[in-house]
Amino acid sequence: MKRARFTEEQIIGILKAAEAAGNIRAVCQEHNLSEQTFYRWRRKYGGMDVSEARKLRELERENSELKKMVAELSLDNRMLKEVNSKKW
Repeated sequence: MKRARFTEEQIIGILKAAEAAGNIRAVCQEHNLSEQTFYRWRRKYGGMDVSEARKLRELERENSELKKMVAELSLDNRMLKEVNSKKW
């Protein structure tokens, strides 16, 4: 997986700088990122503090672990049903 160039703390700092400056294009050029990336960040991190971003990252990690657990359990369930349906 590609490593991110900016941490969540840096992203929130860039968003706040753009809000204060009022000129999004200049902030994007200063930090060498596209406007598309800026707007994607604003949609995801807009109005957040650093602590909220950390909490979001933790919840996303926990959600992915739970999805893996559900997938494993559903495979186990399907396997048990298949074994149980056979006539011995």
